[in-house]
Formats: sequence, C-alpha cells, structure tokens
Amino acid sequence: MVCDLKDKITIVTGGGRGIGKEISRYFAQAGSKVVICSRNLKNSNETADEIMKSGGEALALQVDVASGTSVKESVQKVLDKYGRLDILVNNAGITRDGLLMRMEESDWDEVMAVNLKGTFHFIKAVLRPMMKQRSGRIVSITSIVGMMGNAGQANYAASKAGIIGLTKSIAKEVASRSITVNAIAPGFIDTDMTSQLSKERQDAMLKMIPLGRFGTPMDVAKLALFLCSDLANYITGEVIRVDGGMAMSV
Repeated sequence: MVCDLKDKITIVTGGGRGIGKEISRYFAQAGSKVVICSRNLKNSNETADEIMKSGGEALALQVDVASGTSVKESVQKVLDKYGRLDILVNNAGITRDGLLMRMEESDWDEVMAVNLKGTFHFIKAVLRPMMKQRSGRIVSITSIVGMMGNAGQANYAASKAGIIGLTKSIAKEVASRSITVNAIAPGFIDTDMTSQLSKERQDAMLKMIPLGRFGTPMDVAKLALFLCSDLANYITGEVIRVDGGMAMSV
C-alpha cells in the first residue's frame, strides 16, 4: 500500500514557500487537488503554477489566517469549487524573535495571531464539513521549540506549544467522526526563515543534531503525507518530531 491521495482535496496554509510549498507539491504528486493559501498571493500562484505545469491540480488563494472572516471565506470557496474537503495542513507561521524583556507587545500579538489563532481559525472552519463527511485529516506544523523552549523565541515557542495543546484537544473532540488530528514538530529545517540566522548560530545548532545535518522541507512533507494517508488511520492526537534527534532528551 502506498500513500495515495488520489482525488483528495487538501488545503495547505502558508503553502507559497518553504515547508508549505514542499508539502503542496508532494501532496499534488500523490494525487491530491491542492489549495494553496497564503497572505502573499504571488507566492501561492507561483506554487500553483509549478504544480499545474507538472500535471497536477492546484488553486491559489490569498488568505489572512489571523482573520476568521478571511478563513471562512476561503474554506467556502473550496467547498463551492470541489464540494468537499478532506485534508487541512496548518503550516502558516511567522517569527518576531527577541528577548522577552525587550519584546514589544505587538511582536507577541502578531506571532500569536498568525501561528496559534490562525491554526484555530482554519481548524474551526473545516470541522463542520469534515464531520458531515465523517472523515478528515488535520495536520498542524508546530516546532520542537514548542516542546523544549528557546531563548529569544518566547512568543514563537508559546504559540507552537499552544498548537500542541490544541491538536490533542481537537483530536479528542472529533475522533468519533473518523477525523484524525496530529502535529509535526520540525527541528532545524533548511528554509528561507532559518537561513536568516548567523553562521555562528547555525554551526552551534548543527552540533546539537545527532544525525549531523539540517532537515529539508521534504523530510517534513513525507511525514505529513503519511499522516494524511490511509496508512495512518489509527494515529491521532500525536506530536511527531522531525529533528534529526535534536530533542531526543525531551
């Protein structure tokens, strides 16, 4: 048995770049019709174009995940076009790093609004159609810093820890409707976001990874595909690390 998503309808938030882009492309290769949601429509369109040029089907939408209205409208567009919704991958996220004693309240609020509240908005918007179908897959991208903390990222770590609690709670609420809800906790993944770190910071983090390399977006996409396939029918409420062993002691 393979991870086949033929004719499944998938929403990927933050799907225009980085991990979300790789998940979008990988799911399309597995047969899913992919809806790419991001605040930057240009990024979403570029990813959708790549998928369609490769023979897949994709739809690009501009969505502000921090806005409940924007999220509801986007989910309704998906339902109007396809008539169903099978998979949600919550990947949209931002950072506003800084030591807490110097952190502006706006930096805290913006990270919470996008990372945690955005995940809440999308899960809430998709639950009704999934419950009506009595099937669905929800996967949210958290982070190992949500499990172990990280100096200078109190807002980001708190938002990602919140996603873990949200995942476990919703998993219990909807399990009776055959909807699974899981989270993936990446470690240091080589993306545009992490490439902004100094070489010294990157070298220090590399020493903490037993496998001796940084992860790739594909490492995360492979696990997301598994969790959204029929191979993972009996897995729910889990948080699975993709970190090369970095958080092994947690």
